[in-house]
Amino acid sequence: MAFHLKDRDRRPAIYATVGALVLVASISGCSSTTGGEPPCLPPAYSLTPTEAKPGQSVTVAAPDAGCNPRYGTNARIQVSVIDATGAEVVNTTSAMNDAGGFTYTFVVPARTALGDAAVTAMPYNIDWCDDTGRNNRAAGAREVPFVRVSCAVPVKPLTITR
Repeated sequence: MAFHLKDRDRRPAIYATVGALVLVASISGCSSTTGGEPPCLPPAYSLTPTEAKPGQSVTVAAPDAGCNPRYGTNARIQVSVIDATGAEVVNTTSAMNDAGGFTYTFVVPARTALGDAAVTAMPYNIDWCDDTGRNNRAAGAREVPFVRVSCAVPVKPLTITR
C-alpha cells in the first residue's frame, strides 16, 4: 500500500478531533467515576422503639449526612412499613432537609399483623442511591433520567406485639 502525502496532512486534524471528543466527554460527565463529587448516600436512619403494639407511636429519624447530598429545600423522605404478612400498612412522605436529616413519627395501624415488620425510609422521587461518582442532585441534573443503581434498599426491623 502506498503512503500518500494527503494522509500525512490529515493526521493532525484526526488527532485534534479525537482530543476534542475526549475533552467534551470528560466535561459532560461521561468520564470515569473518578470525576465530579463523590457519591453522597443518605444518612443511616434509626427506629425508636424497635418493638411496638398497634396504636403505639414509632419514630423514624436520621441526622444530617456527613457529605453534601443537595436534596433541596422541598426534599421529602418516603417512609413505608410492610407487616409480617407482606401488607403495606404505612406509605407516606414527610419533610426532609437539604442534608438528609428528618424525623417522622407514625402510629402503628390497628390492622398491622403481629410479628416482624420492615420499615424503609428513602429520599422521595430522586436518585437516592448514586454510586456512579456523580451527584445527580446537582443543578441541571433533573433533565437526566434517574436510574436506581446497585444499592440495597435500607430496611430496619420493627417487631409488632400485643
